[in-house]
Amino acid sequence: MASVGVATVVCSLVARQGWLDTHFLPSFFLSRDSYVLVESAIRLATAGFGLGLVLIARRAGRSIGKNPGLSLCVAIAALLAVGASELVLRRMHLLATMEEPPQKEPRRRRDPRLGWVFVPSRTGYRNINGRNIEYAIDALGYRVRRVDDAVEPERPTILFTGESMMVGEGLTWDETIPAQVNAILGVQCADLAVSGFASDQAYLRLDTDLPRFRRPVAVVSLFMSAIFDRNLDDDRPHLGPGLVWLPAESRWRLARIGQFLLPYRNRDTIERGIGVTREVLHATINLARARGAVPVILVLQFTPEQLVEHELRRRILDETGLPYLFVQLDSSWRIPGNGHPDARATRAISVAIADQLRGELVSTDLVK
Repeated sequence: MASVGVATVVCSLVARQGWLDTHFLPSFFLSRDSYVLVESAIRLATAGFGLGLVLIARRAGRSIGKNPGLSLCVAIAALLAVGASELVLRRMHLLATMEEPPQKEPRRRRDPRLGWVFVPSRTGYRNINGRNIEYAIDALGYRVRRVDDAVEPERPTILFTGESMMVGEGLTWDETIPAQVNAILGVQCADLAVSGFASDQAYLRLDTDLPRFRRPVAVVSLFMSAIFDRNLDDDRPHLGPGLVWLPAESRWRLARIGQFLLPYRNRDTIERGIGVTREVLHATINLARARGAVPVILVLQFTPEQLVEHELRRRILDETGLPYLFVQLDSSWRIPGNGHPDARATRAISVAIADQLRGELVSTDLVK
């Protein structure tokens, strides 16, 4: 126990901010200052825990020596508790992004290829900050204004891929990015995004659904350094190097919870994630261009870009020559208590997308 305590204290001292920045990636929902504060608090708590082990080691040794039978029973009980917890957790639906209850709107269901998708042909409601937000999902699994106001694949269409920010988490339909781009340009917009998706899932969804559309005009995809960490999850169906589809990795559920609470990433995992993300974004652009659609990689930044975020953007986008639309937003333009972009942010994003597409599509006579 004393050795473990000493090792814990040493680890807390060695884990300086540079090391933490290397192995704990940026968070979208926490500012840089808040993230550093949390990391510092954990370092102090870890050091305190280690010192506590050192201080009680001698007393614990005496107790074990006096009552070895009781100590053995405690050890067996702890092992049985771990086993029982694992068995219970295996009966639950825990995927990499299922951090929200399954009853949360818009509801999701399992999908063997993508991991999960929205439950189609239903309308759900959720109260967010006193507003009753309606989520209407059509038969194709896209968010729409009303279930009976479904996307028409025969019409010229701008396709949007991504996750909850593109879905419009906490926003009415008219406040979402696809709805506002539609209002500005007058071109039908299809929202293919699904809450919790990583870049590879968004690409797979596009690869499956793009052939449905007779005349895709543009494809708008999303990348953010602050949610890159999601691309590294492998406890869901995912793409590996070479864009090879891989099933979810089978791991202990307790280990998954530990990863969620302590999101440590080693260098090899990060490097592999950077490589696969490059491939995914390249493939997304090629998929759009092959159908004559204009590709737009939307890159959002809410807080001043930190060094780690800049390096991810440089290595994934700039070094590979991927074209993208960078939009800097006011850090206060978020839904209180939710963290997602509010209506002001989605308006600014929609105007930037419309301006980018208007120049590309002016010769098609489709835009206003």
